[in-house]
Amino acid sequence: MVYPVKTIESERTLEEAGEILTRYNLNILPVVDDGKVIGLISKQVVEKGEYHGLKNSLVKEYMTTEFSVVSPDTPFSRVQALVIGQNQSLLPVIEQNRLVGTISALEVMRILQTEMMKSEKEVSVYESQPLYARKKVIFKFMKERFPERIHHLLMEFGKVGDDLGYSVYAVGGFVRDLLLRGENFDVDIVVEGDGIRLAEEFEKRFSCRIRTHKKFGTAIILFPDGLKVDVATARWEVYDSPAALPTVESASIKMDLYRRDFTMNTLAIQLNPKAFGELIDFFGGVKDVKEKVVRVLHNLSFVEDPTRVFRAIRFEQRFGFQIGKHTQNLIKNAVKVGFLERLSGGRILSELILILHEETPLPVLKRMKDFNLFHFFHHKLKWDEQAEALFEQIHHVISWFDLLFLEERYERWLIYFYGLIDILKDGEIGELCQRLAMNEKLKKRVKEGKLQADQALLQIFSWISTDQQPKRSEIYKILDHLSTESKLFMMAKTTQISTRRYISLYFTQLKDVKPLLKGADLIQIGIQSGPSIKKALNGLLKARLDEQVITRQDEIEYIQKAQGMETWP
Repeated sequence: MVYPVKTIESERTLEEAGEILTRYNLNILPVVDDGKVIGLISKQVVEKGEYHGLKNSLVKEYMTTEFSVVSPDTPFSRVQALVIGQNQSLLPVIEQNRLVGTISALEVMRILQTEMMKSEKEVSVYESQPLYARKKVIFKFMKERFPERIHHLLMEFGKVGDDLGYSVYAVGGFVRDLLLRGENFDVDIVVEGDGIRLAEEFEKRFSCRIRTHKKFGTAIILFPDGLKVDVATARWEVYDSPAALPTVESASIKMDLYRRDFTMNTLAIQLNPKAFGELIDFFGGVKDVKEKVVRVLHNLSFVEDPTRVFRAIRFEQRFGFQIGKHTQNLIKNAVKVGFLERLSGGRILSELILILHEETPLPVLKRMKDFNLFHFFHHKLKWDEQAEALFEQIHHVISWFDLLFLEERYERWLIYFYGLIDILKDGEIGELCQRLAMNEKLKKRVKEGKLQADQALLQIFSWISTDQQPKRSEIYKILDHLSTESKLFMMAKTTQISTRRYISLYFTQLKDVKPLLKGADLIQIGIQSGPSIKKALNGLLKARLDEQVITRQDEIEYIQKAQGMETWP
Protein backbone atom coordinates (compact mmCIF):
# COMPACT_ATOMS: atom_id res chain seq x y z
CA MET A 1 0.00 0.00 0.00
CA VAL A 2 0.93 3.66 -0.37
CA TYR A 3 1.12 6.02 2.62
CA PRO A 4 0.60 8.88 3.41
CA VAL A 5 -2.60 9.40 1.44
CA LYS A 6 -3.94 12.58 -0.13
CA THR A 7 -7.67 13.00 0.56
CA ILE A 8 -10.37 15.61 0.04
CA GLU A 9 -13.35 16.58 2.19
CA SER A 10 -16.83 15.88 0.84
CA GLU A 11 -17.87 19.55 1.06
CA ARG A 12 -15.06 20.75 -1.22
CA THR A 13 -15.77 21.55 -4.89
CA LEU A 14 -14.88 19.64 -8.02
CA GLU A 15 -12.54 22.49 -8.94
CA GLU A 16 -10.64 22.03 -5.68
CA ALA A 17 -10.50 18.27 -6.23
CA GLY A 18 -9.06 18.86 -9.70
CA GLU A 19 -6.34 21.09 -8.29
CA ILE A 20 -5.24 18.40 -5.81
CA LEU A 21 -5.33 15.65 -8.46
CA THR A 22 -3.23 17.74 -10.83
CA ARG A 23 -0.78 19.03 -8.22
CA TYR A 24 0.06 15.53 -6.96
CA ASN A 25 -0.38 13.72 -10.31
CA LEU A 26 -3.13 11.46 -8.96
CA ASN A 27 -6.02 9.74 -10.71
CA ILE A 28 -8.31 9.13 -7.73
CA LEU A 29 -8.82 10.74 -4.33
CA PRO A 30 -10.49 9.19 -1.28
CA VAL A 31 -13.27 11.47 -0.04
CA VAL A 32 -13.46 11.86 3.73
CA ASP A 33 -16.00 13.16 6.19
CA ASP A 34 -14.86 13.56 9.81
CA GLY A 35 -11.84 11.44 8.97
CA LYS A 36 -13.90 8.53 7.61
CA VAL A 37 -13.68 7.48 3.96
CA ILE A 38 -17.16 7.91 2.42
CA GLY A 39 -16.37 7.89 -1.30
CA LEU A 40 -13.89 8.09 -4.17
CA ILE A 41 -13.61 10.85 -6.77
CA SER A 42 -11.70 10.29 -10.01
CA LYS A 43 -9.85 12.70 -12.24
CA GLN A 44 -12.05 11.64 -15.16
CA VAL A 45 -15.25 12.56 -13.27
CA VAL A 46 -13.79 15.88 -12.15
CA GLU A 47 -12.65 16.84 -15.65
CA LYS A 48 -16.01 15.89 -17.20
CA GLY A 49 -17.84 17.74 -14.47
CA GLU A 50 -15.82 20.88 -15.08
CA TYR A 51 -16.41 20.50 -18.83
CA HIS A 52 -20.15 20.50 -18.15
CA GLY A 53 -19.91 23.65 -16.02
CA LEU A 54 -20.07 21.92 -12.64
CA LYS A 55 -16.76 23.10 -11.17
CA ASN A 56 -18.54 24.66 -8.18
CA SER A 57 -20.57 21.53 -7.43
CA LEU A 58 -19.61 19.64 -4.29
CA VAL A 59 -17.46 16.53 -4.42
CA LYS A 60 -20.06 14.57 -2.44
CA GLU A 61 -22.58 15.00 -5.27
CA TYR A 62 -20.46 13.13 -7.83
CA MET A 63 -18.21 10.84 -5.82
CA THR A 64 -18.54 7.08 -6.02
CA THR A 65 -20.14 5.79 -2.83
CA GLU A 66 -20.13 2.07 -3.64
CA PHE A 67 -16.60 0.78 -3.15
CA SER A 68 -14.68 -1.97 -1.38
CA VAL A 69 -11.99 -1.54 1.25
CA VAL A 70 -9.26 -3.82 2.58
CA SER A 71 -7.26 -4.09 5.76
CA PRO A 72 -3.45 -4.20 6.07
CA ASP A 73 -3.52 -8.01 6.37
CA THR A 74 -5.84 -8.69 3.39
CA PRO A 75 -4.20 -11.34 1.14
CA PHE A 76 -3.10 -10.27 -2.32
CA SER A 77 -5.51 -12.71 -3.98
CA ARG A 78 -8.39 -10.74 -2.47
CA VAL A 79 -6.87 -7.42 -3.53
CA GLN A 80 -6.46 -8.75 -7.07
CA ALA A 81 -10.09 -9.92 -7.16
CA LEU A 82 -11.36 -6.49 -6.09
CA VAL A 83 -9.17 -4.48 -8.47
CA ILE A 84 -9.72 -6.68 -11.53
CA GLY A 85 -13.03 -8.35 -10.77
CA GLN A 86 -14.84 -5.20 -9.66
CA ASN A 87 -13.03 -2.58 -11.75
CA GLN A 88 -11.99 -0.62 -8.65
CA SER A 89 -8.93 1.43 -9.49
CA LEU A 90 -8.11 2.45 -5.92
CA LEU A 91 -8.58 0.42 -2.73
CA PRO A 92 -8.60 2.28 0.59
CA VAL A 93 -6.79 0.36 3.31
CA ILE A 94 -8.68 0.72 6.59
CA GLU A 95 -7.55 -0.18 10.09
CA GLN A 96 -9.80 0.51 13.09
CA ASN A 97 -11.99 2.79 10.93
CA ARG A 98 -8.95 4.86 10.00
CA LEU A 99 -7.49 5.31 6.51
CA VAL A 100 -3.93 4.01 6.72
CA GLY A 101 -3.11 3.69 3.01
CA THR A 102 -4.30 2.96 -0.52
CA ILE A 103 -3.58 0.30 -3.15
CA SER A 104 -3.79 1.33 -6.79
CA ALA A 105 -4.65 -0.81 -9.78
CA LEU A 106 -1.31 0.17 -11.30
CA GLU A 107 0.60 -1.46 -8.41
CA VAL A 108 -1.51 -4.61 -8.69
CA MET A 109 -0.81 -4.80 -12.43
CA ARG A 110 2.92 -4.42 -11.84
CA ILE A 111 2.92 -7.36 -9.42
CA LEU A 112 0.90 -9.47 -11.84
CA GLN A 113 3.26 -8.60 -14.67
CA THR A 114 6.18 -9.77 -12.56
CA GLU A 115 4.36 -13.01 -11.79
CA MET A 116 3.49 -13.58 -15.44
CA MET A 117 7.09 -13.24 -16.51
CA LYS A 118 8.06 -16.14 -14.22
CA SER A 119 6.34 -18.72 -16.36
CA GLU A 120 5.71 -19.10 -20.08
CA LYS A 121 2.60 -21.05 -19.21
CA GLU A 122 1.22 -18.19 -17.18
CA VAL A 123 2.07 -15.75 -19.99
CA SER A 124 0.02 -17.75 -22.48
CA VAL A 125 -2.92 -17.83 -20.08
CA TYR A 126 -2.92 -14.06 -19.63
CA GLU A 127 -2.42 -13.39 -23.32
CA SER A 128 -5.52 -15.40 -24.17
CA GLN A 129 -7.56 -13.67 -21.46
CA PRO A 130 -6.72 -9.96 -21.11
CA LEU A 131 -6.82 -8.63 -17.57
CA TYR A 132 -9.16 -5.78 -18.43
CA ALA A 133 -12.08 -7.97 -19.46
CA ARG A 134 -13.77 -11.00 -17.95
CA LYS A 135 -14.53 -13.62 -20.56
CA LYS A 136 -16.60 -16.75 -20.46
CA VAL A 137 -17.55 -19.10 -23.28
CA ILE A 138 -21.32 -19.59 -23.40
CA PHE A 139 -21.56 -21.35 -26.76
CA LYS A 140 -23.61 -24.26 -25.39
CA PHE A 141 -25.95 -21.97 -23.47
CA MET A 142 -26.59 -19.96 -26.65
CA LYS A 143 -27.43 -23.11 -28.58
CA GLU A 144 -29.88 -24.16 -25.88
CA ARG A 145 -31.63 -20.79 -25.58
CA PHE A 146 -31.71 -19.45 -29.14
CA PRO A 147 -33.95 -20.76 -31.93
CA GLU A 148 -31.91 -22.43 -34.69
CA ARG A 149 -32.69 -19.49 -37.00
CA ILE A 150 -31.11 -16.94 -34.62
CA HIS A 151 -28.15 -19.14 -33.73
CA HIS A 152 -27.32 -19.78 -37.39
CA LEU A 153 -27.69 -16.08 -38.20
CA LEU A 154 -25.21 -15.08 -35.47
CA MET A 155 -22.68 -17.56 -36.82
CA GLU A 156 -23.05 -16.10 -40.31
CA PHE A 157 -22.40 -12.59 -39.01
CA GLY A 158 -19.18 -13.84 -37.48
CA LYS A 159 -18.09 -15.48 -40.73
CA VAL A 160 -18.77 -12.35 -42.78
CA GLY A 161 -16.87 -10.33 -40.19
CA ASP A 162 -13.87 -12.68 -40.51
CA ASP A 163 -13.89 -12.33 -44.29
CA LEU A 164 -13.78 -8.53 -43.93
CA GLY A 165 -11.20 -8.58 -41.14
CA TYR A 166 -13.67 -7.18 -38.55
CA SER A 167 -14.41 -8.28 -35.00
CA VAL A 168 -18.18 -8.71 -34.68
CA TYR A 169 -20.24 -8.76 -31.48
CA ALA A 170 -23.84 -9.22 -30.36
CA VAL A 171 -24.46 -6.60 -27.67
CA GLY A 172 -26.83 -4.91 -25.26
CA GLY A 173 -30.30 -6.01 -24.21
CA PHE A 174 -30.11 -9.03 -26.50
CA VAL A 175 -27.23 -10.40 -24.37
CA ARG A 176 -28.70 -9.20 -21.07
CA ASP A 177 -31.99 -10.99 -21.68
CA LEU A 178 -30.14 -14.15 -22.70
CA LEU A 179 -28.52 -14.25 -19.24
CA LEU A 180 -31.89 -13.49 -17.65
CA ARG A 181 -33.34 -16.42 -19.62
CA GLY A 182 -35.86 -14.13 -21.27
CA GLU A 183 -36.93 -14.15 -24.90
CA ASN A 184 -35.50 -11.21 -26.81
CA PHE A 185 -34.63 -11.80 -30.44
CA ASP A 186 -34.07 -8.13 -31.32
CA VAL A 187 -30.48 -8.65 -32.44
CA ASP A 188 -28.02 -5.75 -32.10
CA ILE A 189 -24.63 -6.16 -33.78
CA VAL A 190 -21.55 -3.97 -33.20
CA VAL A 191 -18.61 -4.10 -35.58
CA GLU A 192 -15.03 -3.05 -34.93
CA GLY A 193 -14.66 -1.79 -38.45
CA ASP A 194 -17.35 -0.54 -40.84
CA GLY A 195 -20.85 -1.59 -39.84
CA ILE A 196 -22.41 -0.41 -43.09
CA ARG A 197 -19.90 -2.36 -45.16
CA LEU A 198 -20.65 -5.52 -43.18
CA ALA A 199 -24.39 -5.01 -43.77
CA GLU A 200 -23.80 -4.47 -47.49
CA GLU A 201 -21.73 -7.64 -47.71
CA PHE A 202 -24.45 -9.53 -45.84
CA GLU A 203 -27.01 -8.27 -48.36
CA LYS A 204 -24.89 -9.67 -51.22
CA ARG A 205 -24.76 -13.14 -49.70
CA PHE A 206 -28.23 -13.60 -48.19
CA SER A 207 -31.85 -12.86 -48.97
CA CYS A 208 -32.36 -9.54 -47.21
CA ARG A 209 -32.40 -5.80 -47.78
CA ILE A 210 -30.74 -3.01 -45.86
CA ARG A 211 -31.33 0.60 -44.82
CA THR A 212 -28.29 2.65 -43.90
CA HIS A 213 -27.57 5.79 -41.87
CA LYS A 214 -24.13 6.92 -42.95
CA LYS A 215 -23.85 9.74 -40.39
CA PHE A 216 -23.87 7.27 -37.51
CA GLY A 217 -22.34 4.30 -39.33
CA THR A 218 -25.44 2.17 -38.75
CA ALA A 219 -27.63 -0.11 -40.84
CA ILE A 220 -30.80 -2.13 -40.45
CA ILE A 221 -30.95 -5.55 -42.12
CA LEU A 222 -34.49 -6.68 -42.95
CA PHE A 223 -35.20 -10.36 -43.71
CA PRO A 224 -38.20 -11.75 -45.62
CA ASP A 225 -39.58 -13.48 -42.50
CA GLY A 226 -39.83 -10.14 -40.68
CA LEU A 227 -36.66 -10.52 -38.63
CA LYS A 228 -34.72 -7.28 -38.20
CA VAL A 229 -31.07 -6.87 -37.19
CA ASP A 230 -29.47 -3.56 -36.21
CA VAL A 231 -25.81 -3.21 -37.19
CA ALA A 232 -23.59 -0.41 -35.87
CA THR A 233 -19.97 0.61 -36.14
CA ALA A 234 -18.32 0.58 -32.71
CA ARG A 235 -18.49 4.21 -31.66
CA TRP A 236 -17.83 6.67 -28.89
CA GLU A 237 -20.27 9.45 -28.02
CA VAL A 238 -19.12 12.89 -26.89
CA TYR A 239 -21.58 15.17 -25.07
CA ASP A 240 -20.88 18.86 -25.68
CA SER A 241 -23.17 19.94 -22.83
CA PRO A 242 -25.51 18.38 -20.25
CA ALA A 243 -28.63 16.77 -21.78
CA ALA A 244 -27.43 17.52 -25.33
CA LEU A 245 -27.49 14.95 -28.11
CA PRO A 246 -24.04 13.40 -28.58
CA THR A 247 -21.59 13.67 -31.44
CA VAL A 248 -20.20 10.35 -32.63
CA GLU A 249 -16.68 9.06 -33.22
CA SER A 250 -15.49 5.57 -34.17
CA ALA A 251 -14.00 3.51 -31.33
CA SER A 252 -13.20 0.04 -29.98
CA ILE A 253 -15.81 -2.37 -28.61
CA LYS A 254 -14.75 -1.45 -25.08
CA MET A 255 -15.37 2.26 -25.68
CA ASP A 256 -18.63 1.46 -27.47
CA LEU A 257 -19.88 -0.46 -24.45
CA TYR A 258 -18.67 2.21 -22.04
CA ARG A 259 -20.97 4.82 -23.61
CA ARG A 260 -24.05 2.75 -22.68
CA ASP A 261 -26.43 3.47 -19.85
CA PHE A 262 -26.06 0.68 -17.29
CA THR A 263 -23.62 -2.14 -16.60
CA MET A 264 -26.20 -4.83 -17.40
CA ASN A 265 -26.36 -3.44 -20.94
CA THR A 266 -22.58 -3.49 -21.49
CA LEU A 267 -22.26 -7.21 -22.17
CA ALA A 268 -21.12 -8.49 -25.57
CA ILE A 269 -20.79 -11.89 -27.24
CA GLN A 270 -18.10 -12.27 -29.89
CA LEU A 271 -19.37 -13.90 -33.08
CA ASN A 272 -16.17 -14.49 -35.09
CA PRO A 273 -15.69 -18.27 -35.62
CA LYS A 274 -12.54 -18.66 -33.50
CA ALA A 275 -14.12 -16.90 -30.52
CA PHE A 276 -17.80 -17.61 -31.17
CA GLY A 277 -19.85 -17.56 -27.99
CA GLU A 278 -17.28 -15.73 -25.87
CA LEU A 279 -19.08 -13.49 -23.38
CA ILE A 280 -17.12 -10.27 -22.81
CA ASP A 281 -17.67 -8.26 -19.64
CA PHE A 282 -15.57 -5.14 -19.17
CA PHE A 283 -17.65 -3.43 -16.50
CA GLY A 284 -19.02 -6.05 -14.13
CA GLY A 285 -22.31 -6.48 -15.98
CA VAL A 286 -22.58 -10.22 -15.28
CA LYS A 287 -22.20 -9.61 -11.55
CA ASP A 288 -24.88 -6.91 -11.58
CA VAL A 289 -27.26 -9.10 -13.59
CA LYS A 290 -26.78 -11.93 -11.07
CA GLU A 291 -27.24 -9.56 -8.14
CA LYS A 292 -30.17 -7.82 -9.88
CA VAL A 293 -28.69 -4.33 -9.63
CA VAL A 294 -29.16 -1.35 -11.96
CA ARG A 295 -25.88 0.56 -11.89
CA VAL A 296 -24.49 3.40 -14.03
CA LEU A 297 -20.99 3.19 -15.46
CA HIS A 298 -19.75 6.57 -14.27
CA ASN A 299 -20.81 9.37 -11.96
CA LEU A 300 -21.73 11.88 -14.68
CA SER A 301 -23.98 9.46 -16.53
CA PHE A 302 -27.19 11.32 -15.64
CA VAL A 303 -25.55 14.67 -16.33
CA GLU A 304 -24.65 13.67 -19.88
CA ASP A 305 -28.00 11.99 -20.57
CA PRO A 306 -30.75 12.66 -18.01
CA THR A 307 -33.18 10.38 -19.88
CA ARG A 308 -31.24 7.54 -18.25
CA VAL A 309 -33.10 8.40 -15.05
CA PHE A 310 -36.34 7.15 -16.61
CA ARG A 311 -34.64 4.12 -18.13
CA ALA A 312 -33.09 3.15 -14.79
CA ILE A 313 -36.53 3.08 -13.18
CA ARG A 314 -38.09 1.27 -16.14
CA PHE A 315 -35.45 -1.48 -16.10
CA GLU A 316 -35.59 -1.76 -12.31
CA GLN A 317 -39.31 -2.46 -12.34
CA ARG A 318 -39.40 -4.57 -15.51
CA PHE A 319 -36.77 -7.04 -14.29
CA GLY A 320 -37.43 -6.87 -10.56
CA PHE A 321 -33.97 -5.34 -9.99
CA GLN A 322 -32.92 -2.68 -7.50
CA ILE A 323 -31.25 0.59 -8.46
CA GLY A 324 -27.87 0.63 -6.69
CA LYS A 325 -27.56 2.97 -3.72
CA HIS A 326 -24.89 5.09 -5.39
CA THR A 327 -26.91 5.27 -8.62
CA GLN A 328 -29.96 6.36 -6.59
CA ASN A 329 -27.90 9.18 -5.09
CA LEU A 330 -26.82 10.28 -8.56
CA ILE A 331 -30.47 10.31 -9.71
CA LYS A 332 -31.48 12.43 -6.72
CA ASN A 333 -28.66 14.85 -7.46
CA ALA A 334 -29.64 15.10 -11.15
CA VAL A 335 -33.21 15.92 -10.05
CA LYS A 336 -32.05 18.43 -7.44
CA VAL A 337 -29.70 20.26 -9.81
CA GLY A 338 -32.40 20.35 -12.52
CA PHE A 339 -30.67 18.52 -15.36
CA LEU A 340 -33.95 16.92 -16.46
CA GLU A 341 -35.35 20.39 -17.12
CA ARG A 342 -32.80 20.77 -19.90
CA LEU A 343 -34.22 17.81 -21.83
CA SER A 344 -36.21 18.58 -24.96
CA GLY A 345 -39.91 17.78 -24.84
CA GLY A 346 -39.53 15.21 -27.60
CA ARG A 347 -36.98 13.18 -25.65
CA ILE A 348 -39.12 13.25 -22.51
CA LEU A 349 -42.18 12.16 -24.52
CA SER A 350 -40.25 9.25 -26.04
CA GLU A 351 -39.24 8.02 -22.57
CA LEU A 352 -42.77 8.46 -21.24
CA ILE A 353 -44.25 6.47 -24.11
CA LEU A 354 -41.76 3.65 -23.44
CA ILE A 355 -42.79 3.65 -19.79
CA LEU A 356 -46.49 3.55 -20.65
CA HIS A 357 -45.84 0.73 -23.13
CA GLU A 358 -44.49 -1.48 -20.33
CA GLU A 359 -46.58 -4.55 -19.56
CA THR A 360 -47.37 -2.99 -16.16
CA PRO A 361 -46.39 0.71 -16.05
CA LEU A 362 -47.93 1.21 -12.59
CA PRO A 363 -44.80 0.19 -10.59
CA VAL A 364 -42.64 2.45 -12.77
CA LEU A 365 -44.85 5.47 -12.09
CA LYS A 366 -44.94 4.74 -8.36
CA ARG A 367 -41.15 4.63 -8.36
CA MET A 368 -41.01 7.90 -10.33
CA LYS A 369 -42.86 9.51 -7.44
CA ASP A 370 -40.07 8.37 -5.09
CA PHE A 371 -37.64 10.48 -7.12
CA ASN A 372 -40.01 13.47 -7.49
CA LEU A 373 -40.05 13.29 -11.30
CA PHE A 374 -43.61 14.24 -12.22
CA HIS A 375 -43.12 17.99 -11.99
CA PHE A 376 -40.69 17.77 -14.92
CA PHE A 377 -43.73 17.01 -17.09
CA HIS A 378 -46.11 19.58 -15.58
CA HIS A 379 -46.15 21.36 -12.23
CA LYS A 380 -49.75 20.21 -11.57
CA LEU A 381 -49.08 16.56 -12.43
CA LYS A 382 -48.88 14.30 -9.39
CA TRP A 383 -49.16 10.68 -8.34
CA ASP A 384 -51.57 9.79 -5.53
CA GLU A 385 -53.89 6.98 -4.45
CA GLN A 386 -56.56 8.11 -6.91
CA ALA A 387 -54.12 7.95 -9.85
CA GLU A 388 -52.87 4.56 -8.70
CA ALA A 389 -56.41 3.17 -8.51
CA LEU A 390 -57.17 4.50 -12.02
CA PHE A 391 -54.04 2.89 -13.44
CA GLU A 392 -54.96 -0.43 -11.86
CA GLN A 393 -58.37 -0.21 -13.53
CA ILE A 394 -56.79 0.66 -16.89
CA HIS A 395 -54.56 -2.40 -16.58
CA HIS A 396 -57.60 -4.63 -15.87
CA VAL A 397 -59.57 -3.15 -18.77
CA ILE A 398 -56.69 -3.61 -21.24
CA SER A 399 -56.24 -7.22 -20.10
CA TRP A 400 -59.97 -7.82 -20.57
CA PHE A 401 -59.95 -6.23 -24.02
CA ASP A 402 -56.93 -8.24 -25.17
CA LEU A 403 -58.70 -11.46 -24.18
CA LEU A 404 -61.55 -10.59 -26.57
CA PHE A 405 -59.15 -11.24 -29.47
CA LEU A 406 -60.86 -8.62 -31.61
CA GLU A 407 -57.69 -7.96 -33.61
CA GLU A 408 -58.41 -4.27 -33.26
CA ARG A 409 -55.27 -2.13 -33.17
CA TYR A 410 -54.94 0.43 -30.42
CA GLU A 411 -52.16 2.27 -28.59
CA ARG A 412 -52.05 1.15 -24.98
CA TRP A 413 -49.73 4.00 -23.96
CA LEU A 414 -52.37 6.54 -24.92
CA ILE A 415 -54.97 4.98 -22.59
CA TYR A 416 -52.50 5.20 -19.72
CA PHE A 417 -51.64 8.75 -20.78
CA TYR A 418 -55.31 9.71 -20.46
CA GLY A 419 -55.15 8.27 -16.95
CA LEU A 420 -52.03 10.28 -16.15
CA ILE A 421 -53.53 13.59 -17.27
CA ASP A 422 -56.98 12.97 -15.79
CA ILE A 423 -56.13 15.29 -12.91
CA LEU A 424 -55.39 18.21 -15.26
CA LYS A 425 -57.79 20.81 -16.63
CA ASP A 426 -58.15 21.41 -20.38
CA GLY A 427 -55.70 24.33 -20.45
CA GLU A 428 -53.18 22.40 -18.39
CA ILE A 429 -53.41 19.45 -20.78
CA GLY A 430 -52.55 21.87 -23.58
CA GLU A 431 -49.53 23.11 -21.59
CA LEU A 432 -48.36 19.54 -21.06
CA CYS A 433 -48.70 18.72 -24.76
CA GLN A 434 -46.65 21.82 -25.50
CA ARG A 435 -43.98 20.80 -22.95
CA LEU A 436 -43.74 17.36 -24.57
CA ALA A 437 -43.38 18.94 -28.03
CA MET A 438 -46.28 16.96 -29.47
CA ASN A 439 -47.02 17.59 -33.12
CA GLU A 440 -50.41 19.06 -33.96
CA LYS A 441 -51.91 15.71 -34.95
CA LEU A 442 -50.99 14.02 -31.68
CA LYS A 443 -51.91 17.08 -29.63
CA LYS A 444 -55.38 17.10 -31.20
CA ARG A 445 -55.75 13.38 -30.66
CA VAL A 446 -54.86 13.69 -26.98
CA LYS A 447 -57.03 16.69 -26.20
CA GLU A 448 -60.08 15.63 -28.22
CA GLY A 449 -59.85 11.98 -27.17
CA LYS A 450 -59.82 12.84 -23.48
CA LEU A 451 -62.56 15.49 -23.83
CA GLN A 452 -64.86 13.22 -25.85
CA ALA A 453 -64.41 10.40 -23.33
CA ASP A 454 -65.40 12.68 -20.44
CA GLN A 455 -68.40 14.05 -22.36
CA ALA A 456 -69.62 10.56 -23.24
CA LEU A 457 -69.31 9.51 -19.59
CA LEU A 458 -71.53 12.47 -18.60
CA GLN A 459 -74.15 11.49 -21.20
CA ILE A 460 -74.24 7.91 -19.97
CA PHE A 461 -74.36 9.08 -16.35
CA SER A 462 -77.44 11.15 -17.18
CA TRP A 463 -79.19 7.92 -18.23
CA ILE A 464 -78.22 6.19 -15.04
CA SER A 465 -79.15 9.09 -12.75
CA THR A 466 -82.66 9.27 -14.28
CA ASP A 467 -83.15 5.48 -14.43
CA GLN A 468 -83.33 5.50 -18.25
CA GLN A 469 -82.75 2.26 -20.12
CA PRO A 470 -81.02 3.27 -23.34
CA LYS A 471 -81.66 1.45 -26.57
CA ARG A 472 -78.81 -0.45 -28.15
CA SER A 473 -78.76 2.10 -30.98
CA GLU A 474 -78.38 4.94 -28.47
CA ILE A 475 -75.37 3.22 -26.87
CA TYR A 476 -73.88 2.74 -30.33
CA LYS A 477 -74.48 6.37 -31.27
CA ILE A 478 -72.65 7.72 -28.22
CA LEU A 479 -69.68 5.35 -28.46
CA ASP A 480 -69.05 4.58 -32.11
CA HIS A 481 -67.36 7.83 -33.11
CA LEU A 482 -64.89 7.60 -30.21
CA SER A 483 -61.46 6.04 -30.59
CA THR A 484 -60.81 2.63 -29.05
CA GLU A 485 -58.43 4.31 -26.59
CA SER A 486 -61.14 6.73 -25.44
CA LYS A 487 -63.70 3.97 -24.95
CA LEU A 488 -61.30 1.82 -22.93
CA PHE A 489 -60.31 4.82 -20.82
CA MET A 490 -64.02 5.47 -20.13
CA MET A 491 -64.43 1.87 -19.05
CA ALA A 492 -61.52 2.22 -16.61
CA LYS A 493 -62.48 5.64 -15.26
CA THR A 494 -66.15 5.02 -14.55
CA THR A 495 -67.28 3.72 -11.18
CA GLN A 496 -70.70 2.77 -12.62
CA ILE A 497 -71.21 -0.92 -13.39
CA SER A 498 -73.92 0.00 -15.90
CA THR A 499 -71.49 2.19 -17.86
CA ARG A 500 -68.98 -0.64 -18.06
CA ARG A 501 -71.78 -2.94 -19.19
CA TYR A 502 -72.77 -0.56 -22.01
CA ILE A 503 -69.18 -0.23 -23.27
CA SER A 504 -68.71 -4.00 -23.05
CA LEU A 505 -71.92 -4.47 -25.04
CA TYR A 506 -70.58 -2.12 -27.71
CA PHE A 507 -67.33 -4.08 -28.15
CA THR A 508 -68.86 -7.56 -28.00
CA GLN A 509 -72.13 -7.07 -29.90
CA LEU A 510 -72.65 -3.66 -31.48
CA LYS A 511 -69.48 -2.35 -33.06
CA ASP A 512 -69.50 -4.58 -36.13
CA VAL A 513 -73.25 -4.46 -36.83
CA LYS A 514 -74.00 -3.47 -40.44
CA PRO A 515 -77.19 -3.55 -42.57
CA LEU A 516 -77.38 -6.44 -45.00
CA LEU A 517 -78.71 -4.15 -47.74
CA LYS A 518 -76.26 -1.89 -49.59
CA GLY A 519 -76.82 1.40 -51.38
CA ALA A 520 -77.35 -0.34 -54.71
CA ASP A 521 -80.06 -2.51 -53.14
CA LEU A 522 -81.89 0.58 -51.91
CA ILE A 523 -81.79 2.17 -55.35
CA GLN A 524 -83.35 -0.99 -56.77
CA ILE A 525 -86.09 -0.77 -54.15
CA GLY A 526 -86.85 2.71 -55.43
CA ILE A 527 -85.00 5.15 -53.19
CA GLN A 528 -83.45 8.03 -55.07
CA SER A 529 -79.64 8.15 -55.00
CA GLY A 530 -78.05 10.90 -52.94
CA PRO A 531 -78.56 11.93 -49.30
CA SER A 532 -81.70 9.77 -49.09
CA ILE A 533 -79.56 6.64 -49.38
CA LYS A 534 -77.42 7.60 -46.37
CA LYS A 535 -80.49 8.40 -44.28
CA ALA A 536 -82.10 5.11 -45.24
CA LEU A 537 -78.93 3.14 -44.36
CA ASN A 538 -78.72 4.94 -41.00
CA GLY A 539 -82.32 4.00 -40.35
CA LEU A 540 -81.59 0.39 -41.25
CA LEU A 541 -78.56 0.35 -38.95
CA LYS A 542 -80.63 1.71 -36.08
CA ALA A 543 -83.32 -0.90 -36.67
CA ARG A 544 -80.75 -3.73 -36.81
CA LEU A 545 -79.01 -2.50 -33.64
CA ASP A 546 -82.38 -2.46 -31.84
CA GLU A 547 -83.12 -5.94 -33.25
CA GLN A 548 -86.17 -4.74 -35.16
CA VAL A 549 -84.90 -6.49 -38.29
CA ILE A 550 -83.09 -9.83 -38.56
CA THR A 551 -83.17 -11.07 -42.14
CA ARG A 552 -82.62 -9.38 -45.49
CA GLN A 553 -86.36 -9.57 -46.15
CA ASP A 554 -86.97 -7.82 -42.81
CA GLU A 555 -84.78 -4.95 -44.00
CA ILE A 556 -86.58 -4.67 -47.33
CA GLU A 557 -89.96 -4.53 -45.58
CA TYR A 558 -88.62 -1.98 -43.07
CA ILE A 559 -87.43 0.30 -45.89
CA GLN A 560 -90.67 -0.01 -47.78
CA LYS A 561 -92.64 0.86 -44.66
CA ALA A 562 -90.34 3.77 -43.79
CA GLN A 563 -90.66 5.56 -47.15
CA GLY A 564 -91.43 9.18 -46.50
CA MET A 565 -90.95 8.79 -42.75
CA GLU A 566 -88.32 10.51 -40.55
CA THR A 567 -85.29 8.24 -40.29
CA TRP A 568 -82.46 8.15 -37.79
CA PRO A 569 -80.17 11.09 -38.41
